[in-house]
Amino acid sequence: MEAGTIPTLYNLKEYLAGVFVAKQHEITKNDTPFIAEKRAKAYTLFSQAGFPHAALERWRSTDLSRALNHEYQALPEPPSAELDIDKIFKCDVPHFETLLVSKLNGWYADRKNLIQVFPNGMIIGSLSVAFSRYPELVNAHYGKYADDNAESLTALNTAMSQDGIFIYVPDNVTVEQNIQMVNITDFKKNLFLNTRNLVILGENSHLRLVQCDDSINHDVTFINTVTEVKIGRNSTLDHYKLQNKDDHTTLINSMYFHQDEGSHLSTNAISLNGGLIRNLSHVTLSGSHSSADVYGLYLMDRYQHIDNQVYINHAAPECESRELFKGVLDDHASGVFNGHIKVHRDAQKTNAFQTNKNILLTDKASIDTKPFLEIYADDVKCSHGATIGQLDTEALFYIRSRGISEANAKILLMYAFAADVINKISITELRLRMDDMVKKRLRGELSQCEQCVLNCSTQEHQRVEFNIDLSKI
Repeated sequence: MEAGTIPTLYNLKEYLAGVFVAKQHEITKNDTPFIAEKRAKAYTLFSQAGFPHAALERWRSTDLSRALNHEYQALPEPPSAELDIDKIFKCDVPHFETLLVSKLNGWYADRKNLIQVFPNGMIIGSLSVAFSRYPELVNAHYGKYADDNAESLTALNTAMSQDGIFIYVPDNVTVEQNIQMVNITDFKKNLFLNTRNLVILGENSHLRLVQCDDSINHDVTFINTVTEVKIGRNSTLDHYKLQNKDDHTTLINSMYFHQDEGSHLSTNAISLNGGLIRNLSHVTLSGSHSSADVYGLYLMDRYQHIDNQVYINHAAPECESRELFKGVLDDHASGVFNGHIKVHRDAQKTNAFQTNKNILLTDKASIDTKPFLEIYADDVKCSHGATIGQLDTEALFYIRSRGISEANAKILLMYAFAADVINKISITELRLRMDDMVKKRLRGELSQCEQCVLNCSTQEHQRVEFNIDLSKI
């Protein structure tokens, strides 16, 4: 179906309604009655709420009107069964061994193997196929953690997502391989995309999961992704979200984590590029003695916009959460950080800590930061803080006194600032690669520069080392 001109948000809403009716059979052909009911309720919610707008508190600093004022095509055809995804996408992280699981234009890419069952009992495959093949697992978790009522774009996703990735790790299974989920867009026209993922970890299990967004072309794209994650009792998830998109992309990434007793989550969102990015991290600690580390790094320039929404819901006693988000904004870039920690009345002995730090390199860049604590228990340790500033002139003088140019001194300061988040990456190969990409990004557009003191480890010539005590800057 071809998209017509969409000059207003109202018309886009009407257009999507027409697409939903016209292609309903294609969307719902693998649906069970449970999924069909979920879709119908979600579509009603979206029809009533519409697209988010600046009158909503959580959206007052993020304007979608420009992103939605384009001609779009929704629900593209599934890829061919003969598709060789390796010819389209290849991960360039050196020595990074992963099990690659791909989506192409919203569809599970491996059409010949839509569901794989591994010797250890792990299941990976198309979410739409999992609807009918594993209804017990899907019915127990799908739509249980994502909040259609609070987020209209989550409701739209529930109603219109045609496919996605399904991962199930059984009890007592440690997945040795890194799992890499890649969302690829390769379309000759502007694309409005809804994709859905469901990840389930049983009890006493462990998983390392890397999510990447990649564009083959640079047409205008609106990607609305929702991922629900269940972390079972005494299980561990090490999760990374890597975003390096073009300026024409709008990326709405909503992550919903639900943790049982004794579970641990570490999630790290690193945003290096993107026209408009909104990351929602919704974490519920529903079982005692569970913990969550939520990290983020964003490097924005030109007219890019980043919005990080973090909601930590302490619903059980003796749990701990730690948040650290850092950002560097240049040119006319803008950012939002909205951190909300809620501690329920019964969640005694909660430890919750939240920090957001920002550097603005120009007087045109801006950040709207709002750390927030909502506490109903009395035996807790909670703190929050936010800083907005420029590069330290004394630190710049200290570095320049060692014979380093002003430009390189500024890069070193920014790198030292960002390294706190990069060093939280536990996968060595991924940490080294992200370290290199951050260095390149700070130099501008991931470009090479032989004069720069931050020589990346992938360069063939000898690295330049400076014995500088970074603790002083």
